Amino acid sequence: MKILSDELSLQEKLNILADAAKYDVACTSSGVDRRGQKGSLGNSCAAGICHSFASDGRCISLLKILQSNACVYDCKYCLNRSSNDRVRATFKPEEVCQLVIEFYRRNYIEGLFLSSGVCKNPSYTMELMYRTIYLLRYQYHFNGYIHVKAIPNAPEELLEQMGYLVDRMSINLELPTAEGLKKLAPHKTQTAILKPMGQIQHRIADYRLSIGKDSRMERSGGNRYLSGNIFDSSPKYIKENHQYPQVSTFHSPSSEKPAPFVPAGQSTQMIIGATEENDYQLLTTSQQLYQQYDLKRVFYSAYIPLNEDLDLPSMDTAPPLLREHRLYQADWLLRYYGFHAEELLSIDRPNFNVLLDPKCDWALRHLEQFPVEINRADYATLLKVPGIGTKSAMRIVKSRRTGVLTFDSLKKIGVVLKRAKYFITCQGRMMYHIRINEDFITRQLIGEDYQKSWEIDHPDSYRQLSLFDDQMFQIQPNTTDVQQTVSGQL
Repeated sequence: MKILSDELSLQEKLNILADAAKYDVACTSSGVDRRGQKGSLGNSCAAGICHSFASDGRCISLLKILQSNACVYDCKYCLNRSSNDRVRATFKPEEVCQLVIEFYRRNYIEGLFLSSGVCKNPSYTMELMYRTIYLLRYQYHFNGYIHVKAIPNAPEELLEQMGYLVDRMSINLELPTAEGLKKLAPHKTQTAILKPMGQIQHRIADYRLSIGKDSRMERSGGNRYLSGNIFDSSPKYIKENHQYPQVSTFHSPSSEKPAPFVPAGQSTQMIIGATEENDYQLLTTSQQLYQQYDLKRVFYSAYIPLNEDLDLPSMDTAPPLLREHRLYQADWLLRYYGFHAEELLSIDRPNFNVLLDPKCDWALRHLEQFPVEINRADYATLLKVPGIGTKSAMRIVKSRRTGVLTFDSLKKIGVVLKRAKYFITCQGRMMYHIRINEDFITRQLIGEDYQKSWEIDHPDSYRQLSLFDDQMFQIQPNTTDVQQTVSGQL
């Protein structure tokens, strides 16, 4: 392992540590509102992190960097593992602050995402990251969005103090089972990962209770119309029974009010396709994390082969992007549509049909529940209809208070009938004479989704054109083009 921190320029460190961070998933809205203050730089809006993407797909709305790519762990899937011969670099806290402030002032970024390899040991790494964020908040007065990846096995006190400075904190679960983790990341254990996750959850709950709110994080407003969703069955936090010392009286130097603890919630990330866990195991793990640790998000990261190892898929394995996409769709169904993992998959049917989105797949296996009459179905039933989302379902419920809905009126209020037409009736009639037949509807839906699924699975086979795309200039103009250009027709 070659460490050259003292010999590298800031630009060289940035090249190394920004590139090393691209495998960490952090694409999300900020989830926290914070107005700008006099003497500070930046603010944060709950839906304020809008994304733009680099040519290789990386999100650049946040300055996404590692504090260090030096790592004492040897996780088999990781590019920064200790056994890889790579140039290593570590940012000093002041260097990260300088980059964030300068990039923010130039409107390049909206916030910071900071992760790190385990440099020397978890305590040293977490302390280095804490000094960075503390300087950024109190010396440079940066008031914008900050997301930090916490280091398992770091001291609880450091984790606690960090939680008062950042908006979101996450700890990567890496793999859904303890067996998978032991096989590919022998230095990590689920116990070491879940313990700080529990600590963060309890601190968030402490703060929320102290200001008179429910202990659990706010969810979508539509969830209050859904009984029996996965969050209803999550245990409600009881403040008196938690195991951590009550020290949630942290005050910032500039305020007498208690500071919120990780106000945008915590999240985690799992790798898809590095081990043999199926979709059912991944989705049930996500559901348990939402219920037991009140996570705001679970991210799925398609495995990208970076190292050769007998325990890993071969180097020519394509990242399972379509599988990752289906898991994100299913995750959405858990959080907003009232589905449970056990409804979507089972031990006997453990993987999603990659040709169909999970809700269509579920509906085709439960055709006895369709067609749904739009003028009578309740909100929860409408959400089960493929093609009808939370906004459309709410519009239908509100619109039918003033009259009977027809297919034309559904179009007028913005309901897309492309998929829904196979599963609904208006006043007892379907949109067309459609057979309620699994094979027939499956063929229609797969045909509609084929192009989109193919593009997701083949991301390198097409590219988005820009205003300055040089493809348009590869063909030499002919005589007619020249004449039309001179005459102003082109």
